[in-house]
Amino acid sequence: MKLVSFASFLLCAALLAGCAPLQNKELRLQNLAKSEVDMIIDQHIEAGRRLSRELAIKLYKRNPRELAKAAPGTTIERRLEQLLGKPRPIRHAELNNLYALDTLPLAFDEEFKGDRVFALMVAITGMLHSSYNYRDEFFILDEIDQQKLYNSARNLEKIAWMLHNQKSADGTPMILSDSISDDLVNLSYERIFGKLIATQDMMAEIVATSTDRSINRIVQGVATAPFLPI
Repeated sequence: MKLVSFASFLLCAALLAGCAPLQNKELRLQNLAKSEVDMIIDQHIEAGRRLSRELAIKLYKRNPRELAKAAPGTTIERRLEQLLGKPRPIRHAELNNLYALDTLPLAFDEEFKGDRVFALMVAITGMLHSSYNYRDEFFILDEIDQQKLYNSARNLEKIAWMLHNQKSADGTPMILSDSISDDLVNLSYERIFGKLIATQDMMAEIVATSTDRSINRIVQGVATAPFLPI
């Protein structure tokens, strides 16, 4: 009886979706396998993608020399596809086939001759990707760890600090970002990082509350703090 009722529910949902006006968002059958929390997770994943895209574009426009180090013909759009494509590429020969935080040292290594912005953004997008268990979408049976989300937020704080403070031997920033001068104050990169951090922190709280699990909160200085495991 329950199977018949569920089948009827699926059929009704499909019929209703077919009758909806074209301008309305289509009801996907897979949404029936999502909880409210799953849908919230999906929204936060998408928010992280949008912010990561915005950050990558800004960094490349501020550091055109880095894109010039890539293979001939590489565009910003090509880089965005490499960073955020579906399915997500997780191996890049130019980064020694490393992924997520493992690529971060390359971005700030004076001996590295490749695209520092790409190394930095693979570290950021890869870490966020891994904090969601390498998924782009969540369903009822999928698990998510609130501690990974919290840890990723703290790691983003450290990455933002490194971007602002890591300099080459001649004192110039490894990667140009925010700037403060007599004529101009540009903190737009800091604001994007702030939004990314808030997104991860909020998702960690939602998951912890919905699963009745606690978050192991860590208080330490950003400059000396180690990266937390994801």
